[in-house]
Parts: sequence; C-alpha cells; structure tokens
Amino acid sequence: MSKLDMLTPDNSAIVLIDYQPAMYQGVQSHDRLGVFNNVQILAKAAKLFKIPTVLSTVAKDSFSGPFMPEVIDLFPNHDVIDRTSMNSWLNANFRKAVAATGRKKFVLGGLWTEACVMFPALDMLKEGYEVYVAADACGDLSVEAHNRSMDRLVQAGAVPITSCQYAFELQQDWARTETYDGMMEILKAHSPYGIQIRFSKWALGEHASEAGTQAA
Repeated sequence: MSKLDMLTPDNSAIVLIDYQPAMYQGVQSHDRLGVFNNVQILAKAAKLFKIPTVLSTVAKDSFSGPFMPEVIDLFPNHDVIDRTSMNSWLNANFRKAVAATGRKKFVLGGLWTEACVMFPALDMLKEGYEVYVAADACGDLSVEAHNRSMDRLVQAGAVPITSCQYAFELQQDWARTETYDGMMEILKAHSPYGIQIRFSKWALGEHASEAGTQAA
C-alpha cells in the first residue's frame, strides 16, 4: 500500500489512546476543549463509516481514570484495553487488537504525543504498518513537546493529518447520501463549520446540501 492512497473505510483502522482525566490535566500544548472535540470527530467518523477501532487506557482504576464516556458510549461492545505501559505496543492484548483489524493503515490519536502516541507509532512503523497521526486530536505537556514529537514521527515515516481531514477523506463526495447526514451532525457538534451549516439550513431551507439538488 502507498501513502499516496486515500484513507478509506475499507483500508484504514483507528487507535485512540488514553483520553482520560489525568492525561487531559497535563495537556498544555493545545486548548483542551479543542482536543476534546477533535477526538470525538475521529470517533464519530469511525462509528459512521464502520472503521475498525481500538481503544486503550493506562492505569484506569489506579491513577488515570476512565476513558472519556463521549467516546466509550459510541462503542458499547468494545473492550477497552487497560495497560501499565506508556507504550501500548508492549501490551499483548493491544497488539492482538491491532492485528485483528486486518488493516495496515492506522490513524492514531492520544494523550500525550511524546509518549503514548509516539512510542506505539514507532513500533507500528517498524512492524510495517502505515501510521497517520491526527495531530490536532493529540496533546502534550507543552507546545515544544508536541511539536518535537510530531517532528520525530514525521522523520520516522508517520503522516500528520487532522481529525476533520480524516472525516472528509472518508466521505470524499457530499453526494454519498448514506453518510451525509451523519457527517453534518459531526461537523455541527464539533467544528466551527457547524455555524455555516446551521446558517445555510436557515437561509436556504433544510434541503440545502453541498451535494446540490440531487440530495434534496
């Protein structure tokens, strides 16, 4: 597979790591609410497009707290893999869950970039996976920590993306009516573009659509 290939519902999987209260507390590189919304864009897109999804926590019961319920509630039948290791790849259950998706392209997001994202990403790259890091859904102790981690990931071969970019790449065409309404709901709830969507629906009517009259 090539990094020039688009990410699609059929060729990609997603890993979300350590979106837990203790980890959020340490985020100083981004506005926490931005990260909070961006991971929901990733998770809701994964749900909408039926993307294989791996969820993992660190020290859930002894230190860091539960994975954010806004994501967990989307995947009620998923096992959340709890670990002691900063590097998820050291956990056998995590490795099994990744392999079980059958995919080679993985989108990663997590807290924090310099450890819980970078460590498994480097190991997955060594194992032959293609890694795409949703940079705006990650966060770290400082801007410097996040940026240097992203630099190292890119140098190692990972591809930086954003949360909305992934969702748009999955949708591709607004005339894909089976996922159009779901995409609109994601954007209205979690992105500034939601304001424009509401305005267009108000000004032009609820039938207003980027797909033109064919979606009306």
